[in-house]
Amino acid sequence: MNALADESGNTLVELALGVMLCATLLLGAGEFGRLAYAAIEISNAAHAGAQYGSQTHTTASDSSGMQTAATQDGPNVPGLTATASHFCTCSDGSASTCKATDCSTSRIIEYVQVNTSGNVDPKIYVPGLPRSYTITGSAVMRVVQ
Repeated sequence: MNALADESGNTLVELALGVMLCATLLLGAGEFGRLAYAAIEISNAAHAGAQYGSQTHTTASDSSGMQTAATQDGPNVPGLTATASHFCTCSDGSASTCKATDCSTSRIIEYVQVNTSGNVDPKIYVPGLPRSYTITGSAVMRVVQ
């Protein structure tokens, strides 16, 4: 019997390769899901901060309160940061600095914006891919008039 024609170990080799491929795909899917969850949490944190700021004119100018609301909404993201601001436009589309005298022929519309950012480190490092991913979120809401 020829040693090259012997196929007695082929099944075991195919099984080993198949298990390795399935394990790699499963770990990759898990890591992708983890990154997607972090992205959703970072985006939701931005919305929570904007919701806080959009309640009244007083909360719209409370940047630290909006930032606190955002960072407390994303406790599972290490290093979550938030920046908050508010701005105004006139209802006719012209620019405004939020002063009562800016919009003489229309009314002032006030908005709040919260931007969030967090770094997520993958549990499984793959050469060629980054060791850390920066994920950002943003939310803009109109302040209740």
